[in-house]
Amino acid sequence: MNAAVGAPIPGAAGFVLAGGRSSRMGREKALIEFAGQPLVSHALAILRGAGLDAAIVGPRPIFGAIAPVIEDAKAGRGPLAGVCAALASTSARWAVFLPVDMPLLPASLVAVLVRRAQITGMPVTVASVNGFAQTFPVVLDRAVLPNLEFDLNAGAGGCFSAFESAAFTLGQTLAGLPVELLIQSGQVAHSDRLPASRWFLNVNAPADLSRAEALQSVFQK
Repeated sequence: MNAAVGAPIPGAAGFVLAGGRSSRMGREKALIEFAGQPLVSHALAILRGAGLDAAIVGPRPIFGAIAPVIEDAKAGRGPLAGVCAALASTSARWAVFLPVDMPLLPASLVAVLVRRAQITGMPVTVASVNGFAQTFPVVLDRAVLPNLEFDLNAGAGGCFSAFESAAFTLGQTLAGLPVELLIQSGQVAHSDRLPASRWFLNVNAPADLSRAEALQSVFQK
């Protein structure tokens, strides 16, 4: 985990999505330890390492002592509800969302995504690996909130399709930055030299946690 704090990025705020039920893990996923720290601490460190103030979207009784908390009034309706709650709570134009279960992401990737969004003005910015756009981390222009709320209230469950729809409604496309090119140009690097294809591993179940621990152990040598 890269705990170093990056240069502050004005006009942007970071949010950790931690409102899931953790059904596949069997216990509160955000508090499970990875490399000696709870997953939620890794997610906060990634955002702070990118130069962002960071808050948690989830239940206050669980996370209130760890970081500022945005409570989701529509908890149980998936991560899109948490995204909408966070966007409604912030005055920052740019909001960065990171799920609590992606501890292998480098902070440098998040920082590059934010800066690219600010330069291009694209409403939705994500990374792509091997030609496939990733849902998270995502940088959203706060202007997409009405469109995301419409999809949420219409029963939409998937974040990626909602992000695409919001961008399209604003006359834009979803901007996906190829991670491979970012690495080649020296804009992004992983402190443990982990291959980019592994950065987006979701720790959803005990087997995923074991896989993430094994990857970190191998590439730290």
